[in-house]
Order: sequence, then structure tokens, then C-alpha cells
Amino acid sequence: MNPSPYIGRLAPSPTGLLHLGHARTFWKAQERARASGGQLLLRNDDLDSARCRPEFVTAMQEDMRWFGLDWSEPMITQSERIPFYRAALVRLHASGLIYPCTCSRRDVQQAATAPHEPVGPVSDRPALSRPETGPTPDDEPLYPGTCRPENLPAHSPLRDKAEPVSGDAVNWRFRVPDGETLSFVDGHFGEQRATAGRDFGDFLVWRKDDAPSYQLACVVDDAALGITEVVRGADLIKSTFRQLLLFRALGHASPAFYHCPLVTDEKGIRLAKRHDALALRTLRERGITPQILRAQ
Repeated sequence: MNPSPYIGRLAPSPTGLLHLGHARTFWKAQERARASGGQLLLRNDDLDSARCRPEFVTAMQEDMRWFGLDWSEPMITQSERIPFYRAALVRLHASGLIYPCTCSRRDVQQAATAPHEPVGPVSDRPALSRPETGPTPDDEPLYPGTCRPENLPAHSPLRDKAEPVSGDAVNWRFRVPDGETLSFVDGHFGEQRATAGRDFGDFLVWRKDDAPSYQLACVVDDAALGITEVVRGADLIKSTFRQLLLFRALGHASPAFYHCPLVTDEKGIRLAKRHDALALRTLRERGITPQILRAQ
């Protein structure tokens, strides 16, 4: 049987101008696609309705073209794919893998204490392998299980929620298999391991503002589009373990993963969209060429 053709993707979020870190990660994705004789898709991750703006969609395409990036048309837009994400949510509920939750991010952060987080030097941590760029901020604190059904009082209204419905104003969390160790071989950093319930906890798949989480939307799209390798920044390594659980729960094979070292500023802080001085648009206006930026 011939292997599936290589299909990668670029997945910027139009919440600001793209910076040099985005560009270098996208360039690596393009190099890997070309080396495999494959193609790249462009996905517009515009589910954050409060922060995404149409002008940033235009800007990101212009800046990516200027940098030398190319992709297969048409662009995929996540906000147009809500029915697919909701169908996946219903499947997860039918399998008994999710539960309603009223905890806010602040509630979870306040509940998090030192014993829930890995401690000690990076080299001493036995579970989650860290990339050579060092520790990176987790995108979701370890959930203490407050709204798991067995932890709710008998009179809790959450016990009466039969299924997810549009506009029900609660979060839905995926229940991780506590104690299971997950692993994958990263294309850059090698083997990565994490234990569910210790290195990461129950995570959001649907938000109370009636939108899918990053984790769920990524998995649904990567499966539907036939993505064979995901190339992205090292700050998303922990998200990969969550997504592996979702691929399995939804009956999909997972793609390969390649996590790129993070680009940092002069203080060693990873780039974010607030780093205006390293935005592609700013660098372009300063007369710096893509060739120079790609060679650094």
C-alpha cells in the first residue's frame, strides 16, 4: 500500500500581526512539505470572536506571501465549520467522555497549588519531556476535578444536563484517563511523554460562549483535511497529548508532529503578537528582506 501523500497546514489566528516566530515555524512547515512532495493548506483559526479581526486575516496572507510562503487554495476558515465541531461534541458526549463544568479559568487557577504542577529542574521531571527551549507556559492549568459528576453534590443542576445544547452557557470538559501515560515521537525533539491527571488534567472541548475549544477544533479539522504532519511551536507540545486523546476518542488516526524551537526576544522571552518590533509588517517596513530573515 502506498503511503498517504504529505499534507501539512499553516494555521495562523487573526488576532494581531504575525511575528518572526510565526514566519519561521511556517517556513519549516513549507520546507517539510516540499521535501516530501506534498502540499500545505491554510487554515484561518478565527474562533476567538472577541479578538479576531478581518483586517488581520488580510494582513496575515499578505505578510506570509511576502515572506515566501505558499499554500493550496482555498483557505479554510474555522468559523464556517461550527457544525462539524458540534457533531464531534455530540459524539464525545454519547461516549460518556465529557461533562458540563461551570468553573471559570480564574476558579481553576485559584484551585491550582504547587503539588499539582511539576517541580524541580527540567532534567528531573519524569513525565512531560520538555524541549530544549526550556519550560513554556501551559495554556490551561491542571483542572482539580471540581465538576466531575462524582464530585458534585446530589442536588447540583449539572447532574440534570442530559446533553450539550446550543447556548446552554456551560463549559464542557473532556475527562482524561487518570494515570495513563501517553507518548509520541516528535520530529524535532524526539520522544515526548506525559501522564494524564498529573501533567495535564480534564480540558475544555466547548466553551460557555458556545464555541469549540482550540483542542477540539484542531483535531476535527486535522482529521477531516487529512493532515499527515502538524508543524507548530514547542509551546504546544502539551496540547498534543490532549489532542491525541481526542483523535482516539473520535476514532481518527493521529498525524505526525514536529514542534519547532521557540523564537525569543533579546531577554529570552518567547515572541508574542505584542512584540511589534518583530512583527513581519514592521520588519518589512524597515527594509529587511525575507531572505535575511530566513537565513538567521
